[in-house]
Parts: sequence; structure tokens; C-alpha cells
Amino acid sequence: MVEKVYISYNHVHKLCQEAAEVIKEFNPHLMIAIGGGGFIPARILRTFLKKENAKNIPIQAIGLSLYEDLGTDTVVETAGLEVVRTQWLDFGAMAEHSVDLIGKNVLIVDEVDDTRTTLHYALSELEKDVQEQAEKLGRTDEVTKFFIFVLHNKDKPKRAQLPKEMLDSGRYLAARTVPDYWIAYPWEAKDIVEHSAQAIKQGND
Repeated sequence: MVEKVYISYNHVHKLCQEAAEVIKEFNPHLMIAIGGGGFIPARILRTFLKKENAKNIPIQAIGLSLYEDLGTDTVVETAGLEVVRTQWLDFGAMAEHSVDLIGKNVLIVDEVDDTRTTLHYALSELEKDVQEQAEKLGRTDEVTKFFIFVLHNKDKPKRAQLPKEMLDSGRYLAARTVPDYWIAYPWEAKDIVEHSAQAIKQGND
């Protein structure tokens, strides 16, 4: 039976504060939170990444889900699972507000790197979208860099991989690498008092 590990809001806050010191070196211009686990860490990170007398870093949201492959063409062929977009960036609306990804340092945030399938898909699709937008606007000379942050990386075989260059250049950061535990995050709790008590008991407060 897989051990269940409880994580408190305090613990998430502390992990984000710690990670922000590393992420500051990347100097992100924009964050993309993968729903729903990436929303709260992204918002906390924004507090610690904000520079004095500067605007807050914009946060965009994307939604992805994993479904079993029932025989249709899959987006990512990996262990019979298909990644499906449930929410994505509206590049037209972003352009109207003078926000785009081209030539930017973009921070992708999620709560956990489990099989790596979702992260692989998000990065691959965002890179393709940026390339298409850059070609359309004649801005292919501008370099867009992506950085990935997760609260927890599970130490297990991955079903998909991230670019070697990203890993080698330090543009992937997990606040903690942990065994393949069942991680219970506070935003999933129905009884937050009991959840927090369990987190404190396990030293995750």
C-alpha cells in the first residue's frame, strides 16, 4: 500500500519561498499555472518573485487532463494515456493586452511531477505555439526560454521526458524529490483541520 503524505498550506508556502530564491535567477516575465495543482503555488511564488516598484508577474492558466486511450489517435503516446487540453491560452486576447510569450522567460508551475506526461505535453505544446506566433509576427529572432517548477518530483520511472538542455541548464526545479508516495495537498482536503493535524504529525507543516 502506498504511503499517504499530508502537505499543509504552510509547508507549500515555505517550499515556494525557498524555491523563489533560485527562480529569481531565471527572471521570469510570465507564469503559466497548470490547473488545478499549479494555481496556488504560482500565486504564492508571485509574492516572492515580485521586484520592488515593479508590476506583479502575470499568471496565465492552462488545464490538462489524462485519459485512457480508447483507440483514437493519441496526443502523447505513452502507457495508453492521452493528454487532452481542457483550457489553453488565448493568444488573440493576450495580444490585445500586449502580453505574449515570444522572447520571454516563461515559468511553468505545477504541484507534482509524477509520470512527467503532463509536463512534457505542456512544454511541447507551448513551444510549438510560441514558434507559430513568432513566425506569424516575424519575430523568430527572439528567444523564448521555459523554466519548470514543481513542489514535488516523485522518484520513479517517467513515461515522458523533458529536453536534456533544459535539465542541464538548471531550468527544471523541484522543491523536493520524494519517493512514490500518495501526496495529499491541502486544496484537496474536505476537512482542513484534520488534514493540517496530519501534516504537522508528519513534519510537513
